[in-house]
Amino acid sequence: MTAIGRQLTSARLPKELGLFDVYAISTGAMFSSGFFLLPGVAAAGSGPSVVLAYLLAGVFIIPAMLSVAELSTAMPRAGGAYYFLDRALGPMVGTIGGFGAWFGLVFKSAFALVGMGAYLALVADVPVKPLALAFTLLFALVNLVGAKETSGLQRVLVTALVAILGLFVVQGFVAVGRNPALVVERFSPFLPFGVTGLLATVGLVFVSYAGLTKVASVAEEIRRPERNIPLGMALALGTASVIYVAGVFILNVLIEPSAFWMDLTPVATVADALFGWMPGGVGLAVIVIAAIAAFASTGNAGILSASRYPLAMARDRLVPDGLSRLGRFGTPALGIMITSGTMAVLILFLDVEALAKFASAFTLLLFALLNLAVIVMRESGIEAYDPGFRSPLYPWVQLIGLISPLWLIAEMGMASLLFTLTLVAGSLVWYFAYARPRVIRSGAIYHTFARWGQNRFEGLDQELRGLVREQGLRPGDAYDEVVARAAVLDVDVTTPYEDLVANASRLLAVGSGVKPHLLRDGLSGQVDAGIVSLAPGVILPHARVADLEHPLLLLARCSKGVQFATGGAEEPDGRSVRAVLFVVSPLDQPGQHLRLLGHLATHVAEDAFLERWLSAADEQHLKECLLRHEHSLGIVIGATPATWDLVSTRVADAALPSGSLIALIRRGEESVFPRGSTVLEEGDRVTFIGEPAAIRTLTGRFGLGSDPEAEPVQPEQSRSESTAEKV
Repeated sequence: MTAIGRQLTSARLPKELGLFDVYAISTGAMFSSGFFLLPGVAAAGSGPSVVLAYLLAGVFIIPAMLSVAELSTAMPRAGGAYYFLDRALGPMVGTIGGFGAWFGLVFKSAFALVGMGAYLALVADVPVKPLALAFTLLFALVNLVGAKETSGLQRVLVTALVAILGLFVVQGFVAVGRNPALVVERFSPFLPFGVTGLLATVGLVFVSYAGLTKVASVAEEIRRPERNIPLGMALALGTASVIYVAGVFILNVLIEPSAFWMDLTPVATVADALFGWMPGGVGLAVIVIAAIAAFASTGNAGILSASRYPLAMARDRLVPDGLSRLGRFGTPALGIMITSGTMAVLILFLDVEALAKFASAFTLLLFALLNLAVIVMRESGIEAYDPGFRSPLYPWVQLIGLISPLWLIAEMGMASLLFTLTLVAGSLVWYFAYARPRVIRSGAIYHTFARWGQNRFEGLDQELRGLVREQGLRPGDAYDEVVARAAVLDVDVTTPYEDLVANASRLLAVGSGVKPHLLRDGLSGQVDAGIVSLAPGVILPHARVADLEHPLLLLARCSKGVQFATGGAEEPDGRSVRAVLFVVSPLDQPGQHLRLLGHLATHVAEDAFLERWLSAADEQHLKECLLRHEHSLGIVIGATPATWDLVSTRVADAALPSGSLIALIRRGEESVFPRGSTVLEEGDRVTFIGEPAAIRTLTGRFGLGSDPEAEPVQPEQSRSESTAEKV
């Protein structure tokens, strides 16, 4: 099986993470040494301008954040940076990015757990390395149980951390405000080591923000990635920037410069001054707790993120297949064990602090490549590249993000550069010795340069189409509205497929502004390509045409079957076709088209779909077979006492909750278009559509729950991946 096939069919990680989880993972991955250990060292190279250095570093991370958010919402797959680089720049660069990102995370996570010792030593005599090993084992066990449990621990750690650091900042400004003259003294001169010292310090503290983008490696497990990833990362960056800049400002004012520059625990140093109102040594203990939460959250998030790299690379056959298997709890068990085992070895035998600093240069190189990946994907012309979030100010943001990390690497010294080159060389050796004979794909970069057309890898477009379908609907897709306004053909005789297409094209053309023959030509092409069967007895012809404003849907119920040119009212495998769903979308909306097709597949894949379809009493019931359960509600006016309030009420006066509307009305044997002036009558079957909260409000308002004529219209079942792949 090809790597693309493996990607489409291998087990998927469950989507269990929401906005707060994204925020907690991103925030937790940033706070550790960057705030609790590094400020004094950074100030030694820049003086008071260290505050500006932290601010500039936060600004420089924005291009990488925007690029990662765009790539994550277009390709939400485990593996993050590896997956993006592989699909954009090819498997060779992907191998470098995968190994480099994994090693970098492992080094930094191990360093974070060892770093706890510096703060714990302030309140207790503890063996640092055994404690770090114990935490490694604990976090590995939590990660094995599941991402939801891991993120649950991350939420607790980050909530405690941000709360304590918020208190630290507030108390710090109170203390600083009592002595404004000291502020002037501490910040004069502002640039004692010149602009060169400031710029070098920016490169040093930039890595304090590097953990921001690590959440991309768990994008496959995030619900509504188009919203939660960019918003969660932006909130995390805002939190980190404020605490970093404000906190370092306070440290620079309250600690005498020569002492500050030598201090490896500066936050603890000022704890007594800020928390003197607390009894005994509680103030220091609070800061130690914050430091432990910071280092622990970095280590926990590091294992969570790093373990997804082997999983993604194994899916693509760049590393042995066994790493792609999920364990009992649906987590990449082998990847978690290898990641935590490597961390344990580093903690025991190597100088993880030095390795973590060296790995920072490779992180900067990854950021540059990720910005390049966005440029390549945008310019590739691949229609299925359809990110839910698009980086603003393209391509200028990406060009800045491509150049600035390379400049910062140059500021970090020869040792970091040599370490980066060693990782690159080792990755290349592995790629050519092991991976290259096993992979057949190439990246989107070959699509970008038309003169290399013979090297285009069409499987990439197919894979991206699959990703678009799997992501589900976006708020602007208006799926339920498309179903509600669908045309209906109810045919009770055996019908030639060509005649069905012709009739469907004429109906779809009404009011669309598109000529019937253009629709017919687009839909007829499905015959030449082979009929797409979503489920027994169901096919979905679809096309995209120019000059169309919004998607169109036609539902054809053929109770006696469809006659194909091959003869018989059957599909090639002998099943009779009774449901034909024609979908036509605007030419310039390929992503929305694929998402609509994918969501239709979720309904028709249900075992009982065809039975409900054939037994539907009228076209309103046919449409209700395809409406989403949580977004729709069907009632019969007069069926329950609470619905009597709607009798003789105009649609415009129905006092519906915000985010809902009346989409369908069936009166006797006729369908009534629901205008504002339409007066509802007893016996009308009314279908509401809207946001889940609004539908729940209506359900409670009408006292529904037991009446089969007055329940949400259609329970939505999960579909098999094989069904989605057929679309």
